[in-house]
Amino acid sequence: MSKCLSDYYRCPERYVQLALKGALSKAKGYFRFGGDAVCYGRYSGRRVSDSCSHTLHDAFSDTTTEDGTTYLPFDLSEVLDNLRCELYVDDWREGYARSALARLYYLIRPLLPFGMRSYLKKIHLQGWDQLPFPRWPVDCSVDNLVEQLLLLSVRANGNRPIPFIWFWPECASSCAIMTHDVEAQSGQDFCPTLMDVDDSFGIKSSFQVVPEERYGVSVRFLASVRERGFEVVVHDLNHDGHLYRDRKQFLQRAARINSYGQQYGAEGFRAAVLYRRQLWFDALKFSYDMSVPNVAHLDPQHGGCCTVMPFFIGNILELPVTTTQDYMLFYILNDYSISLWKRQIELIMEKCGLISFIVHPDYVMKARERVIYEELLAYLADLREKKGVWITTPGEVNRWWRQRAEMRLVEDGDDLRIEGTGNESARVAYASEHNGHLVYTFRTDTSDRMSLQGTTAPGGSRSTLR
Repeated sequence: MSKCLSDYYRCPERYVQLALKGALSKAKGYFRFGGDAVCYGRYSGRRVSDSCSHTLHDAFSDTTTEDGTTYLPFDLSEVLDNLRCELYVDDWREGYARSALARLYYLIRPLLPFGMRSYLKKIHLQGWDQLPFPRWPVDCSVDNLVEQLLLLSVRANGNRPIPFIWFWPECASSCAIMTHDVEAQSGQDFCPTLMDVDDSFGIKSSFQVVPEERYGVSVRFLASVRERGFEVVVHDLNHDGHLYRDRKQFLQRAARINSYGQQYGAEGFRAAVLYRRQLWFDALKFSYDMSVPNVAHLDPQHGGCCTVMPFFIGNILELPVTTTQDYMLFYILNDYSISLWKRQIELIMEKCGLISFIVHPDYVMKARERVIYEELLAYLADLREKKGVWITTPGEVNRWWRQRAEMRLVEDGDDLRIEGTGNESARVAYASEHNGHLVYTFRTDTSDRMSLQGTTAPGGSRSTLR
């Protein structure tokens, strides 16, 4: 358990000593830890709720510290896996992705007018705003849980600051990526214009291309994207919504998808409609995936990974989708503003997390939508300038996060140094307690400690940037 906490922060494991308090139950259930972390897993010493809509027991009351070790009534690694891999969702294998209704919809979808498709999706999503978990519009249960456990570790260490490797290079406050799913020929035709728009704000993005049936993917098109500094990602196989319908078919399609990945020189993958089955990801031979939403209330497959940080699923790095897609914003919520996006950005930045967007070329060709998109880009550029947000491509995030995962924080007396590839961009940060809150700080070149963020203490209020 200690390792998964030290891996999140990249701190020496001796600072975060965690242990199980007792034998765990056979059944899994919901509970909370502090005020802002909903958990799902087995529990020691009592029965927990089988529904997230009930009042949840606070595991903080059953947590103790003795001789520098924090004893938990649950297995932290199990809870993190259950949330990140959405194992709390009720047997979704028999849900929407395999239902007869879904198969019928995707069969007739090419024949349906755009307005009819939007209408049917609104019917399917009725009641989405009543779902209690994950928390809309951003759920940070994973991040809140590890923060609160790090705060307990600070206390267990006599309130001495705990050093760790900062999340992003050069002390960036957060990270943002823009991704474009290309769904149809008209969207592909619009890609050069969209690259012009992105470039006008100094932002490079990725383009997710569908290899089969939707449109032709030429060598010239792929080269035109890369030559301008943008990235190519494989987007499903044919975007028919059936990738994860059954294991045998999935393996057959995965082999073809992997072949296209090699052919295109693509390191990343995203499934159509954000369908996913994390336990099958080992068949995908990509370095990173971008198919898992943080909160999936507006997606056909409900759930969410409940974190705003990248995380590994086996050998694949998951870059979660942490904001609402443009299609859902414009045509389901009928919101032609960046207000929701700004609110989500604010919540993600409170956790120093990954701000990731899906904006389709197909849906920002019209003037009204394009104006909103350009307003978003202007807002991101302003955050880069004023708040130190690192705006980059998914491939760069993948390379950085993998490098950080291999770095070591070495203590030599009072001296601290980071060893490993990419350490020239890495920075040492410190976690300490201030007025009951976890506070992150780092040293500048002049050795002054600069406050980055106050986070949430167990039972405390929501964190805010300081």
